[in-house]
This record gives sequence, C-alpha cells and structure tokens, in this order.
Amino acid sequence: MQHARQSPHARDGVIEKGMVRVTNRAGKSPFLLVCDHASNYLPPQLGTLGLKDADMLRHIAWDPGALPVALTMADMLDAALVEAGISRLAIDCNRPLDAPDLIPEVSETTLIPGNAALTDNDRAERIALSWRPFHDTIETLVEERMAARRETWLVSIHSFTPVYKGFARPWEIGIIHDDDERLSAPLIAALNAAERFDVGVNQPYSPADRVYFTLERHARSRGLPCAMIEIRNDEIRDQPGQQKWAELLVGIFSRLQPRQTKAVAV
Repeated sequence: MQHARQSPHARDGVIEKGMVRVTNRAGKSPFLLVCDHASNYLPPQLGTLGLKDADMLRHIAWDPGALPVALTMADMLDAALVEAGISRLAIDCNRPLDAPDLIPEVSETTLIPGNAALTDNDRAERIALSWRPFHDTIETLVEERMAARRETWLVSIHSFTPVYKGFARPWEIGIIHDDDERLSAPLIAALNAAERFDVGVNQPYSPADRVYFTLERHARSRGLPCAMIEIRNDEIRDQPGQQKWAELLVGIFSRLQPRQTKAVAV
C-alpha cells in the first residue's frame, strides 16, 4: 500500500542535507541511479498545500512504485542511489529553475492552492529546502566518482499513469533519451528482444517535455552516458510487481555496455 506524506526519515538511509538521501554511496557499479520523484512527503511548514490526503497518493504528488524499484536495483547492482525526499508538488527537482511548472499551481487538472501567488522569498525557500540540496548532492557524488576515474552512467527511475487526461497509454515501460543513445539504444534493444512488453521510445514523455533536466545537468553536461526509465505505475503498484521489474532491469543492466560512440557534452 502506498502511504501519503511519507517522511524521508521513515526508513534507514543517509540524509545528506535537506530533503535528499543517498543509499549505498560507495557502490561499485558504474550505474548511478536517481529517483527525482521518490516521495509524496510534505514538510510541516508547507502544511497540506490545500490538498487532501487522497491527492497526495496520486501521481501528481510523486511517482508511485519508482523508489522501491530503484532501491532494489541499487541493492542488486551495488549501485549508488540519490533520491529526493519531498513531493514534486512542493518543488519539482527534475525541472530547471526557470520552468513554469517548477512549483506547479495546477498539476494535470488539479489546482494546488498552496502554490498560488508565491513571493520570491517563498520560491527561494522551496529551492533551498529540496531542489538545491538534491542537485548539489548529485553534483558532489558525480565529481567524486570522476576524480576517482570511475565509470559513471546515470539512470533516472520514474513511473507514469496508465491514463493521462483521457488518453490510455499502452506502454508498460518507456525509455527516454536525447541524441546520446549510448545507454538507451542497447536498453531498448534488450527490452524489445524479450517480446513481452510494449516499449515506448521517448514515450510517454520526451526531452522536449522538459523531463530530462536532471540528466542534462549532471550527465549530458559532462558527456556521461545516461537514460531515463519510465514504468507504468499499475505494473509496480505492489511488491511483486516492483520486484519483477527491478529483477528484469538488473538482468539487462548486468549485461549492458554503452555503445562506444563519443558523446558531446551539452
């Protein structure tokens, strides 16, 4: 069962600073996993943002099922995982600071009263609460790995709704990428080879939808291989589904080698 307003302190882990946690920081895998929308937690100073508990269980507040998949993958791969510990309704860590939906006043079709008419100071407090610590933590971890000459391949783990604004989404999983296909191409090929899934390529989102920001900031800017994974959330609504997808992806990742083409940092 998913729980509303799950505190980032509700399970063991290392809280780096603010609303961000790193699991298995010293993991030996070249994969560095990121979960931007891991939590639906709202800290007390933000109240409820004018929403009901039921709203905080919906996809508008977080990516249900994504964190358990990411945690299992991190454990099985011996990979580091960085997760945001606050709801994207407070601030979306996977958006640039000038994005209109950084602090959304409307999410899908739901009004967010607590995000209306924010002052510059209000916005600065939200950024300092979660966005800045999240990206500073990833930045530090990537720099540590590069200084140690460790291969680093960034993968972000997300989930998406089966239906969005009346449109049924047929894909069980989507792989999001830009023109650097070193990770995405072999990953898509392996998923298609299983002949068990409808694999979306830049579906249900693409970088044009501003969903690729974390990977652009920390991987593409350094020429590091990266890809974004979106799993339909009805596939990972319970532990068996989460375990199934984590094991399937780990099986692919354990054999995955980025294509040997040189990417240009952007």
